[in-house]
Amino acid sequence: MDSSRDPSPDPSDPVVLTGIGCVLPGTPDVHAFWNHVSTGTSQVSRLEKPAFAAAGLPVYAAAQLGSFDTASRLPDLAPAHAAKYNRDILATMAAVGDALADAGIARGQIAPERLSIVQSSSRGPLSWWAETITAGPEQDPYAGKATAMFRGLAGCPATLAAIAVGAKGLVTTVSSACVGGHHAIGLALRELRSGSADVVLAGGHEFPITPEVARCYLGLGDGVLSPERDDPATAVRPYDRDRRGFALGEGAMTLCLERESSARERGARIYARVLGHRALNEAHHATSMDLVGDVTASVVSGVLDDAGRKPEEIGYVCGHGTATRYNDLAESRALRRLLPHHDDADLPPHGSNKPIYGHTFGMAGIINVAATSLMLHHQRLAPTANHRTPDPECDHDHVAEGPRDTELDLAVSLSFAFGSQTSVMALEHA
Repeated sequence: MDSSRDPSPDPSDPVVLTGIGCVLPGTPDVHAFWNHVSTGTSQVSRLEKPAFAAAGLPVYAAAQLGSFDTASRLPDLAPAHAAKYNRDILATMAAVGDALADAGIARGQIAPERLSIVQSSSRGPLSWWAETITAGPEQDPYAGKATAMFRGLAGCPATLAAIAVGAKGLVTTVSSACVGGHHAIGLALRELRSGSADVVLAGGHEFPITPEVARCYLGLGDGVLSPERDDPATAVRPYDRDRRGFALGEGAMTLCLERESSARERGARIYARVLGHRALNEAHHATSMDLVGDVTASVVSGVLDDAGRKPEEIGYVCGHGTATRYNDLAESRALRRLLPHHDDADLPPHGSNKPIYGHTFGMAGIINVAATSLMLHHQRLAPTANHRTPDPECDHDHVAEGPRDTELDLAVSLSFAFGSQTSVMALEHA
């Protein structure tokens, strides 16, 4: 790519997704990610943190990353430096580097000033803070020292990843709960469309599997955090009559975004076009959402109108799909409002990947866009795992039978968050 070219881009030049890097439970790379998503293979397993049992919390399932092999994932990182970093930093550095590699971009190929990183995290290094406060300095030789600053700052995963890959453009971290992943991509689109960057690495990282986070959601009542104990892989059941809530998930994922003209010029593989992003705040209620469906339908219509597309052209909807009653109903009602002349049987397929990786909060929108892009690329719809007994109020196509070959041209991704936040991404087959 010629880094000296005119930084003012052609407004008709689409933004495309060319690389995916992931450090997720049971998922070292994009190939494993697509295999799990496309086959509905859950990575939710029995919770292995004794602190939950010690606290008497009825949480028994989570999508856990497990050990992180720093030497193999980050071979250029000096062990002395790696020892100073927490899992948030190490996983993000690996995901960022892998996204560039998957896109076929070598270090130095992009002018450093034209390479940006935008990350999302709902809670930052919460696990590290919880462990540090609980364990004390005798358990962590870096606690209380200057080097602990790396571990405790929410923005350090992005900034240290920038140092690792030589990114000198905008490097920032957003924190907007479960719509944060979408917001990171939205900022990336602005950077690319304005000509401020040639490549943006948009991602998310979240490590929320702590008793403190679990207590927050358990405090909301039954049906929010799944109590599944006997069969952890079935803990998350979106749009199902027997739903019981979501499981916590953790890890890091980053997407490589660039303008299509430059991707074509260098012969890159393109997963999907990112047509646009719209987000709003209903400014209505701290925790509830639009249960009528009008707000979400209007946001979907708006982002499609921006792209010159119509709701009737949607071939798949990647839902937020938390397996909570209000979320499931809100999504189904929004589709009916969006397409009021369609019978339920004629609504576009509508699925969720939360049964695979649990709820990853600030990373959830990144996972959704990655999964949807791969469906567009492979022309195959991923199933909604664990969907067995349809909720009568959500009784439409959730691809429950398994992976489905299709001709998919247009898809949308939905994200919702506490604080009345709604976000929609539109994607297209390239």
